Amino acid sequence: MTTATDLVDRLAAHRTIGPAPRQELEWLAAHGQLHELEPGGFIAEKDKPVNEMFIVLSGHVAIFIDRGAGLHKTMEWRAGDVTGVLPYSRLVKAPGNSIAQEKTTYFAVHRDHLPEMIRDCHQLTGQLVHAMLDRARVFNVSALHDEKMVSLGKLSAGLAHELNNPASAIERSAALLESRLDEAMDAARAVGATPLSPEQQAAADRIRGSCLATRVQGVRSPLEQSEHEEALADWLDRHGVQSSTIDALADTAVTIDALDAVARTIDGPALNPVLRWAASGCSAHHIASEIQEAATRIATLVAAIKGFTHMDQASVAEPVDVERGLNDSITVLRAKARGKSATVTVNVEPGLPRARGFAGELNQIWSNLIDNALDAIPNGGRVDVRANLERGQVVVRIIDNGPGIREDVRGRIFEPLVTTKPVGLGTGLGLDIVRRLISHNDGQIDVDSRPGHTEFRVALVVADSAAGVRA
Repeated sequence: MTTATDLVDRLAAHRTIGPAPRQELEWLAAHGQLHELEPGGFIAEKDKPVNEMFIVLSGHVAIFIDRGAGLHKTMEWRAGDVTGVLPYSRLVKAPGNSIAQEKTTYFAVHRDHLPEMIRDCHQLTGQLVHAMLDRARVFNVSALHDEKMVSLGKLSAGLAHELNNPASAIERSAALLESRLDEAMDAARAVGATPLSPEQQAAADRIRGSCLATRVQGVRSPLEQSEHEEALADWLDRHGVQSSTIDALADTAVTIDALDAVARTIDGPALNPVLRWAASGCSAHHIASEIQEAATRIATLVAAIKGFTHMDQASVAEPVDVERGLNDSITVLRAKARGKSATVTVNVEPGLPRARGFAGELNQIWSNLIDNALDAIPNGGRVDVRANLERGQVVVRIIDNGPGIREDVRGRIFEPLVTTKPVGLGTGLGLDIVRRLISHNDGQIDVDSRPGHTEFRVALVVADSAAGVRA
């Protein structure tokens, strides 16, 4: 059986509270209870009230939290540590499950005794406040890391989708280009074996040139493509040209009028190899152009990702191009916007000065806010992103036409673990992270919400103070 003296001796040997005067430890021993916990036992359970301060005397306790990146151990306490409700702590509910990893002994003091402890045990209170600040720092770092992992998961999924389209286009076009090049070589040999007058050669060059110079604008509908192919087939049949030529001509914008023009100069057996040569050459060039466009799209995506993550992140605040950050953030979220048939617009004031901050953190802010807006809107909804210089600050507005934020949570929207999303879709940490990142960048954020219009307004310091003098 543990006596009062034994308990005070154990508290005096405690790393965190041991340095307090013995009379304060005696007060503590008189206002709490000693507990033992078997492995797997709970000190606190997720979302349930926490009403006690826990002074760990022996053993090992860990807290497991799922912030959207999967359940994992966020923090742990061993002999000499203190957790639970601490002086001046705003903790009300447990953010996760605190579970004993081995047989654990702890001393618990109910929160009702804390005001008296704060009044009468000054040194003990000071030591516990330091422990609370240390705990807050660890939780903040962990929360930021988890939110980054969630953002990275969304980014990876969107990037994979965005890269898949141009990569598949390159693969298809490269395979098709090989056959088109073989066909172009055969057609070139056939034209070389066909005697053509200078006038006919010029006509052949014109039809090939018109084919290369004109591209199909947009994408034909299945009906339009079918009608185009039927018209070509009729024309080729009337002029005795091999029907295989239609495959190459069908993907070009060559018109019947252009074909009539070349037929007036070149007729008979020579027309077939000339059209084959023109069509196969045009097809090969257009396929190569499609490969180039797809490769450019991949390069653009990679550049956007580099800009979004800001691989060369500075250790101090620096001038940041807000427009580029907004565009990069929208680029990496394009797949999500497309999946909801959403319209996303960016309107940046010409000559907008740079903001002072950390580019990578600002991009995470834009990503979180735009991602939330896309979650809020219905299919076919709209998100407008605007950036202007207002009263000497760079102001970014992210506006959506969703149903708005419920009135009962609007005032707490930036608090941790508060979310308006369905269970499993939101962690309640995104806006808390946004708030802290904006504070780190010396900015401000506020929100205005009503049905059909939710607007997050972020105000940042202008990097060049001289540029911020105009209203």
